Amino acid sequence: MNAMTDPIELIEAGIPVHDARTLTDGGAQARILLDGQIYCLRITRAGKLILTK
Repeated sequence: MNAMTDPIELIEAGIPVHDARTLTDGGAQARILLDGQIYCLRITRAGKLILTK
């Protein structure tokens, strides 16, 4: 891993790290609220993340 993807280095730099599977509670989707707007975070079958409004 490099400095941009190593979770330990991100945490040590004070950048929050969140596990997508935890955000989705083990499912494939989660809703994220930002400034009154709701966004959908999806984990695809291929293991990729998609964030849509």
